[in-house]
Amino acid sequence: MGEVEVVPDSETVVGYRLHGNCYLNVTNRCTLRCSFCPKFNGQWEVQGYNMRLRHMPTAEEMKRAVGDPAAYEEIVFCGMGEPTHRLYTVLEVANALRARGARRIRLNTDGLANERFGRDVTPDMESSIDALSVSLNAQNEHVYNRHCRPPIRDAYRGVIEFVKRAREFVPDVTLTAVSGLDGVDIPACERIARALGVKFRQRDLGKIG
Repeated sequence: MGEVEVVPDSETVVGYRLHGNCYLNVTNRCTLRCSFCPKFNGQWEVQGYNMRLRHMPTAEEMKRAVGDPAAYEEIVFCGMGEPTHRLYTVLEVANALRARGARRIRLNTDGLANERFGRDVTPDMESSIDALSVSLNAQNEHVYNRHCRPPIRDAYRGVIEFVKRAREFVPDVTLTAVSGLDGVDIPACERIARALGVKFRQRDLGKIG
């Protein structure tokens, strides 16, 4: 397996390897201000990687950071921010990596892209994104608002609606929730995922992946 290039700009980490996958650090910008997010607690290092970006990686830098995409089980757009803030750069890179032999392309998201863009962007993901990991993080709006602190009105409803739309265009959709947060009912979150006809995964606090 080829080495992931770390673009040398004051410790800016664009591509990094975990679990046999190549992860791309797309942006530090977020829609939410989750109370459990390390960066809002002054911690930018996750699993040995400094995730604080000193500049916004270009599409070319992201492609270069991957190297040979066929060397990885997955290419994952992730990082310490919300990748859909740069959705069309992500899709450009995804399409280029697929053309170079990427086996599977996943996008980790807060599920609020439709709310930010003011339209349904999920059809644009068709054929570019193989899998979505969507952060639900709570079994109801009250608990979600307490932990995720959204600036967008009806954000929780927006996440649910995003999943309903995305499952029509992306073949593999998974809802996730972080264990150990006060008031979060993991089994209830899993039931929501099952009712939506998508997968569920429990995440561990402080881990990216």
